[in-house]
Amino acid sequence: MSTLTERAAAAAGRTTAPADEAELPAVLDSIPDPAPMPDPMADYEPGEDDPEMVPVHIAWLRVRRDIRAIAKGELYNQSGTRFNFRGVDTVVNVFGPVTLKHGVNVLSSEVDAEYGEKTTKSGSKMRECTTLIRWTIMGPMGDTLTLQTRGEALDTADKSTTKSQSVALRTLLLSFGLTPTHDTDPDADRIERGEAPARSATSYRDEILDRGTTVSRIRQIGGELSQLKMLGSKVVNEVGDEETLDSLGRRIAVERAGGAA
Repeated sequence: MSTLTERAAAAAGRTTAPADEAELPAVLDSIPDPAPMPDPMADYEPGEDDPEMVPVHIAWLRVRRDIRAIAKGELYNQSGTRFNFRGVDTVVNVFGPVTLKHGVNVLSSEVDAEYGEKTTKSGSKMRECTTLIRWTIMGPMGDTLTLQTRGEALDTADKSTTKSQSVALRTLLLSFGLTPTHDTDPDADRIERGEAPARSATSYRDEILDRGTTVSRIRQIGGELSQLKMLGSKVVNEVGDEETLDSLGRRIAVERAGGAA
């Protein structure tokens, strides 16, 4: 087995080891240093379409500034439920070109998924997937931010995992992009409720005389007229004579009740 001195001599190009161990430092000094690793960015010169070399937090800020807002332009309308939303395709279509422009990469660095089963009202089985995703936001200089979002989705086939990851991505871009909708606030229009205008005596007369008005409704009208203190109001009846609403209602109710009998 060769000694350290012999190995040092061989590295220096000698066939025999130095006689004195004191010569070892000189031998080691004669070994050339390894060549430095090349820097891949050393000769990089940005082209006209390349992003500016800025830190990741500046690049992300520029992405947000260029996007400004994404409106809720898509309508969900199923099973009687209606609402507007921003779908993942719309969000990615907006963010994609802008992140490319500023040299920002959005990478999922770790995905944890949990699964379960749900049963619909019709008895169908649906697979539920909840994902926790850690994202790496890389800027043009290679520095990074680490973020985290969750996504949840149901599917009757094999797409719950993909859907939940899409939801997590949409949440990442909209939440950490602080992306507003610029839609009108649903509470922006405020309607003051006033008292309903009182019905006229002639409108009650017309409803009482309408052949489609039931006996129970005529009796209900009598209660309304009593509350409004309009039982004594006179109207022109079906034969052109003046009659109080109270008398008209009672007479028509008796006629229709007798006719029904």
